This record gives sequence, C-alpha cells and structure tokens, in this order.
Amino acid sequence: MSRHTQNVSFECERCAHKIEKLSNGSFRNHCPACLWSKHVDILPGDRANPCKGLMEPIGLHWHPKKGWQIIHKCSICGHIGRNIAASNSIQPDNADILIALSQSVWTD
Repeated sequence: MSRHTQNVSFECERCAHKIEKLSNGSFRNHCPACLWSKHVDILPGDRANPCKGLMEPIGLHWHPKKGWQIIHKCSICGHIGRNIAASNSIQPDNADILIALSQSVWTD
C-alpha cells in the first residue's frame, strides 16, 4: 500500500471528528481532536493487523530526530505503539490533551 493510498480523510471511531488528509507528503494516523488511534499496522503503513482495536493515548515520548511522539495502548490486545505528534499541519493535535499527557513522559 502506498503512502498516497494511506493519506485519506477519515472519521474518528472514538469521537466522530472528521480528519482531513494531509497535503505535506505525510499521513495522519491518529485523531487530532481526541488523540486516539486505531491498531491497524503490523509494520508501519501495512494496514495488515487484524486487531483493529482503538488505541488510547497514554503518554508522550521525546525522540531526538522525530520530536514528540504520542504513546498509544491498544484497548483490545494491549499493544503499545508511538505516533508522531502533529503540530505543523492543517489540523494540529489538541494542545490541551498533549499538555495533560506530558505528565506521563516515557523514556527508553
């Protein structure tokens, strides 16, 4: 699956917020309003994971090359994953929720 195929608008399954596709060559993998994600990948971008559970934002992690990453935990299987926080986009991530998550900063 190409990144072009992945870069589509969608509706958040948790809060019903309408998420627009990005035009900067990247793609959105979490809701900017509630920051929840969906467990869809085995390898980044493959959309091959059968779990499809909603992933709760549970913390933040600082990566020196990627910047702030949102830590998500799958509500079905418990998988922990990271998504880059979006600040420079047409729909930036909810700053109030990011600030609340900053109380739980993860380190490697």
